[in-house]
Amino acid sequence: MVKQDRAARTRQSLIHAAAEVFAQEGFAPASLSTISRRAGVSNGALHFHFENKKALAQAVEDEAAKTVRRITDEGTDRGGCALQALVDTTHELMSGLADDIVIRAGFELGGDPARGAEPRLRREWQRWIEDMLRRAEAEGALAEGMSPHDASPAIVAVTVGLEVLGSKDRGWLSEETIAGFWDLMLPRLASRQKPVPVSSPPAGGPRRTVMPSAQATD
Repeated sequence: MVKQDRAARTRQSLIHAAAEVFAQEGFAPASLSTISRRAGVSNGALHFHFENKKALAQAVEDEAAKTVRRITDEGTDRGGCALQALVDTTHELMSGLADDIVIRAGFELGGDPARGAEPRLRREWQRWIEDMLRRAEAEGALAEGMSPHDASPAIVAVTVGLEVLGSKDRGWLSEETIAGFWDLMLPRLASRQKPVPVSSPPAGGPRRTVMPSAQATD
């Protein structure tokens, strides 16, 4: 059992070190020797756990995907208004991207042309947004004339854009930035009969309610 625990810790150290190196250097320039040094293990120990750099990158992406699914599953299971869940989960994901190097590297690796892989996490995020908008539509929470098909491209484009920009400047992932986006989006998105509260920044006092625009249904 002790040996298994040590092996599990070594594997996690390698995944975390690989995420740091991939995020800093990209997939192609990153070397396994740099990753093993960063993790504090030998090259032999690295190859015991991962056959090659491609397998290690896949492990980073898989680990990130588990965390992202936990975030979105918690958003789905929270209950209440689907639009509120969408807003809150956007805050949670952007916070994760700011604070967790594995999540950040997982997203970046999916879009790295050197790997030749599909942008898996971005696709999963897109599907989750579309699903929550369909739920909101079923709840009657979308503005008249607004459909999930209309709304999802804008939300996906902005949130994925923030993820890309945030890889270099964490300010793009701040609570203030996300709340500002929803302040602009929700008045057009939400039904006038169902105002949706938007999370304020942690140090910014109580939650604020964004009222749907009268123009949204005129």
